[in-house]
Amino acid sequence: MIASCLNRRVLVAFCLAVFTAASIGAQAPAQEEPFVPQVGQAGKDVVWVPTPPELVEAMLNLAKVTPQDFVMDLGSGDGRNVIAAAKRGARAVGVEFNPKMVELSKKNATAAGVGDKAMFVEGDMYQADISKASVMALFLLPSNMLQLRQKFLDLRPGSRIVSNTFGIEGWNPDETVTIENGCSAWCTALLWIVPAKVGGKWRLGDGDLVFDQEYQVVKGTLNGTVISDGKLRGDQIRFMVGTAEYTGKVTGNRMEGSVRGAGPATMWTATKTS
Repeated sequence: MIASCLNRRVLVAFCLAVFTAASIGAQAPAQEEPFVPQVGQAGKDVVWVPTPPELVEAMLNLAKVTPQDFVMDLGSGDGRNVIAAAKRGARAVGVEFNPKMVELSKKNATAAGVGDKAMFVEGDMYQADISKASVMALFLLPSNMLQLRQKFLDLRPGSRIVSNTFGIEGWNPDETVTIENGCSAWCTALLWIVPAKVGGKWRLGDGDLVFDQEYQVVKGTLNGTVISDGKLRGDQIRFMVGTAEYTGKVTGNRMEGSVRGAGPATMWTATKTS
């Protein structure tokens, strides 16, 4: 009889212990696993594929990033372009649609010691304000680049755009660099320098200068004579009229520089009329 009572008490205690443990377990929230991005994971506009570290550095070298630059990355992923730019002293911002990627990027920036210079925001890359950027460091598909092309062209002349592998339809890069050794995929960096807008009619001295512009290439006439080899590199312009070489700087609706021909160099200025 005593043994029977003891057995019942043990059984009741055991059941109470199991019930209590089950209740606690049900109430305790499941611990979330740390977010680890997967190569090829789907995003809003593009899948995530990381740029190799050596190409990140090649892109920033090509763009000549300095502490005076403001660098932006659209679809910034785990933040590597932005963090690398911040390590060079630049202010840098990444725009990323995936909130988990944004949080990961912030952690990565803090771990790299550049949490004060590298900022990440959750947002749509097509809606992002890029007007203050002096450098865009990107790894996007050609379709993304095409959709953003006009925003790139509206940046301040001399701003630089660097891209991993993919180009901008219709707009040839100013420079291309390919890593030859030790790189098996994603080995090419492309650079565009945003050109000043010079298309239209200008008054150069007593003459008429007419430019037809296609990105950084300019064609046209000076007093009816066809110009050749016209090229813009940011706000710097160069073109030939016969054997005379014109070089100068574009500042809004004014250009000024020097012209070299058979004799000594002389200065020239031009004002836009339409």
